Amino acid sequence: VQLVESGGGLVQAGGSLRLSCGVSGPSGFTFEDYAIGWFRRVPGKERELISCISIIDDKTYYADSVKGRFTISSDVAKKTVSLQMSGLLPEDTAVYSCGADYLFSWPAITEGYYDYWGRGTQVTVSA
Repeated sequence: VQLVESGGGLVQAGGSLRLSCGVSGPSGFTFEDYAIGWFRRVPGKERELISCISIIDDKTYYADSVKGRFTISSDVAKKTVSLQMSGLLPEDTAVYSCGADYLFSWPAITEGYYDYWGRGTQVTVSA
């Protein structure tokens, strides 16, 4: 299973960005078997889950730090999960990665639950 993130970049505080995570797999891969999480990592800190979504029923989870500002969504036909980020703050600066949790426990808050990862995309928010 492969995950590829896109959409990172540089934005001013208060601005918006939309991240996408494209998911693909071998024959027999079923997107609906997964929960997809968006994590972020700041140098010197542990990777933090900020949001995840259950593909089969669209259940969502948000960390308190992003609740009300970020929105996660999935497109089953395109096998993508998007993260719309609004009201960005300098403290949102991090490398953002998506992970896939197969036959998941809900919500899968810690990175140990996730089986596959993308390489990440940098988000930088200037003051």
